[in-house]
This record gives sequence, C-alpha cells and structure tokens, in this order.
Amino acid sequence: MLSNVFLIITGLITLVIGGEIFVRGSASIAKRLHISPLVIGLTIVAFGTSAPELFVNIYSAVQGAPDIALGNILGSNISNVLLVLGISAIIFPLTVKQGTVWKEIPFSILTVLVLFLLANDVIFGNNAINILTAADGLVLISFFLIFIYYTFGLARVKGEKEEAPEKFSWTTSTLFILGGVISLALGSKLMVDNGIILARLAGLSELLIGLTITAVGTSLPELATSVIAAYRRHDQLAIGNIVGSNIFNVLWILGLTPLVHPIEIKNAVNTDIIITVAVSALLFVFMFVGKRSGRYTLRRWQGIIFILLYITYTAFIFIRG
Repeated sequence: MLSNVFLIITGLITLVIGGEIFVRGSASIAKRLHISPLVIGLTIVAFGTSAPELFVNIYSAVQGAPDIALGNILGSNISNVLLVLGISAIIFPLTVKQGTVWKEIPFSILTVLVLFLLANDVIFGNNAINILTAADGLVLISFFLIFIYYTFGLARVKGEKEEAPEKFSWTTSTLFILGGVISLALGSKLMVDNGIILARLAGLSELLIGLTITAVGTSLPELATSVIAAYRRHDQLAIGNIVGSNIFNVLWILGLTPLVHPIEIKNAVNTDIIITVAVSALLFVFMFVGKRSGRYTLRRWQGIIFILLYITYTAFIFIRG
C-alpha cells in the first residue's frame, strides 16, 4: 500500500513537470504559426491532455469494464469544469473570447446532449437495454470531424491581439510538446493505476471508481496544463484546453470506445450525463454574470463556487454508491 502511495506522488510530480513544458511548447508553436492560443488549446493541447482518458477507455473496453470507461469520461468532463477551471480561476481570473462563449461552450453542451440521446435506447429506440454500439460511436466521431473542421477554420481568422508567450526554436518547441505529452500520460497512468488499486481495496464500485479516482486522475493533465497556463496569463490556452478536452472526451474518445467493445449503460449514468450538461450550462451562464466592457471573465468567486459544487457532487456520488 505504501508503494502505491509513493507511485501516486511520483505521478503527481511527473504531471506538474509535463504540464509546464507542454504549455511552453504549445504557446511557442502558436506564436510561431501566428495562430491563436485558443486554437492550439482546442486542438493540440486538448488532444495531448485527453490522451490519458483515451488510454484508460480503450484499456477498460478491452478488459470488459464499461462502467470505468463511461464514468471516466463523464467524471472527467465534470471535474474539468468544476475542479480545473475552478482552481484556474482562483489563481487568476480567466478572460474568455466571445467566440468561445457563443460557439465552443455551446458545442460542448451539444455533444453531451447527443450522448444522452444515443445512450437512451430504451426511451428513444424501443430497445430492451441502453447500449452504445459501434454505430453510435461513428455518430460521435462524425460530430468530432465537424468540430475539427470548424476549429481549423478559426486558424485562418485573425483575432484580437493575444498575449505574447515565450518563443523557442521549432525543435525545442516540438520536443517540449512531445515530452509534455509523454510525461502527462505517464504521470496519469501512475496515479490512476495505483489509485484504482487502493479504491478496490476499499471496496468501491467500478462506476464510482470511474467517476472519481479515474476521472480525477485522467483530468490531472488538464489541471496541470490549465493551472500553469492561468499562472502564466495564457487565458485562451487555459480555457481552450478545458472546452476542447471535454469535446474530445465525448466525441473522439467515447466515439472510439464502442468500436472496440459495446458499452452497456446503467440507468444511474443518466443522472451523471444530466449533471455534465448542467455544469457546462453553468459555465455558459457565468460568462454573463458581472460582464463588463464586452469582456467575458470567469472570476475568482465563480471559481470558488465551482470548487464547492465539485465537493458536493463528489459527496453525492459516494453516498449514491
């Protein structure tokens, strides 16, 4: 047990280091290509920090543990908004672009609504059980391709002046990104694997493990990346990372998972899907609270509310079992 705790701490240190070099490399690439950090956050950073969720889901599907796979995605999306953005906003208020407020955040809400429709075959498909099939996975991946097309369209649009991150050589920037991805994936694996061992020793269910231990563990790359980005005043990178990661999680990762093995969905999961929609909707609403001079800002007090809501949600699912 002590060895598991040591490996969890080692994973956390690896995550912090990986997040630091990943943010520096990504911000440098954005500056060199004259691309908005938001676009980099929505694509490269989101893909890199979503790698642990992808590894966990594919592994869970192969091992026949669908509750961990689905709980991982929903739990990660909830923790990304409430925990990661909450902590990031407390460190430094995050200014959000109008396009993010009116396009990317609503799109992230739409992705979960689509998942709700696909996950309720008993209600909408007259089936005996709720299950995500390979066909459902292809539907999610189709939406993902639309999102990627839209995102690269952003790269061709000149936006407002961005903060100027440090610029490294192409080689250094690329090595930073690759090293960051590897460190984030390795750190997450150490934390998740050993966290699951400790959780199972405590007799927790697979769904509960997926929604808590696995979800928080695989969200640690987002946490490390967004917190460091917020500290370095790369607001768009911090926000884009979370919104992009949530979209990646549902459309790409959960889209690929049933291609490996169909996912049977329990009725209790609907509650978590609805909570995921509500959390993203709350982020959207918060953008208009106290709005000044056309600036959308996630403030410290809103970050505190997010953290308190996450604590409440965690208590709820532990009580539910």
